[in-house]
Amino acid sequence: MTTPADRARRGRDARRRVPRSAHGGWLAPVDRPDPVAVLERQGRDRLPELLPIRYGRMAASPFAFLRGAAAVMAADLASQPHTGLTVQLCGDAHLLNFGLYASPERALLFDLNDFDETFPGPFEWDVKRLAASVALAARENGHPDPKAYRAALEAVAAYRTAMRRLSGLGELAVWYERFDADRLAPLLRSARHRKRAEASLTRARRRTSLQVLGKLTEVVDGRHRIIQDPPLLEPAGASDAAALRKIFSDYRSTLGEERRLLLDRYRFVDAARKVVGVGSVGTRCFIVLLAGRDADDPLFLQIKEARRSVLEEHLPSGPYVHPGRRVVAGQRLLQAAGDIFLGWMTGPQGRAFYWRQLRDMKGSADVAGMSPADLQAYARLCGTVLARAHARSGDRIAIAGYLGGADTFERAVADFALAYADQSAADHAVLDAAVTAGVVSATPGV
Repeated sequence: MTTPADRARRGRDARRRVPRSAHGGWLAPVDRPDPVAVLERQGRDRLPELLPIRYGRMAASPFAFLRGAAAVMAADLASQPHTGLTVQLCGDAHLLNFGLYASPERALLFDLNDFDETFPGPFEWDVKRLAASVALAARENGHPDPKAYRAALEAVAAYRTAMRRLSGLGELAVWYERFDADRLAPLLRSARHRKRAEASLTRARRRTSLQVLGKLTEVVDGRHRIIQDPPLLEPAGASDAAALRKIFSDYRSTLGEERRLLLDRYRFVDAARKVVGVGSVGTRCFIVLLAGRDADDPLFLQIKEARRSVLEEHLPSGPYVHPGRRVVAGQRLLQAAGDIFLGWMTGPQGRAFYWRQLRDMKGSADVAGMSPADLQAYARLCGTVLARAHARSGDRIAIAGYLGGADTFERAVADFALAYADQSAADHAVLDAAVTAGVVSATPGV
């Protein structure tokens, strides 16, 4: 049996392959693909009428570009040496892919909340994406580069500290780790941002299917119907609605028996196509309204297309062939508690989808306008939560052994974060130039 000492030694041995200091800085390879070409290649099988919305959202700022450019950064990370210390990656662990949601016990938790790109890979890829996003968010908030560096450093230092703590715990203790959202507001120093955080918690607790019913539906001929807000929210056509009804049973079969029984108590009412996110725009996404005891007992589910992870072309094959199953399995592994309606299935034309609740006390921090001190505190929280997620799937003792007790790793990754923030700004300028030249169409402000 491999001992904890053996596992820690394995992590320290990885330093010979990739010294911790080697994570610093970023120099684009001479054969680096054009970022707009990468995005266009991603869009080939997406809904073409929605792609201008995607480009418009990405063109808003370098930070917005990074959010939509997971494929670009995946290729960049793959061009560098890596530790070989594998975890279940989020694959898109930027600052805004952390947030609030309800556990099945109705506790409000803070955790990772986006898993479209989840895939097994080197732990540092998630850490570097988080750090780069923190640096970009700091710049977008008007913080000088020393403050941006410090915020990125705090995220990575928190990751290292948490991983070292988790390496000393037993398996069940690690598995049961979670971050209750009530611990979020006290981390913020300014009274103004504490109040904003507390308001976010209050809003999240109100974001239930019943609240969505009043916001996203209207009563037509005595029945609730999802409102129209084209192009962001449009009624599902007859063929789409029929397909959703047909594939419902396939999705149902991926749930546990007790959850199938619960789902059977709801009936189909209406469906609509919905545009979500930044990087996901153009993929097929629907929301479905179900009714339980009566019309005032709603359940909203989201059906989102799952595609190959942007990490897959750069890493060995993963355990799941079906993209929807990959997303569901990754989410269940990484999150401290899971959505009871999370499931997957294959839809028309062999497309993969996964299902989840549309809103279940979900919310996010208001990063825009955070002071340097508050952004640093929030970055520490995200780094801590990311370490907890990685510790569930990877060898936390080996990773802790690699990271060590010194600050070498976080200083290197903070250097990388600033350098990659420069790269994202340059890529954003390339996208702007492509929009101006008419190479791609962008719809701003949608």
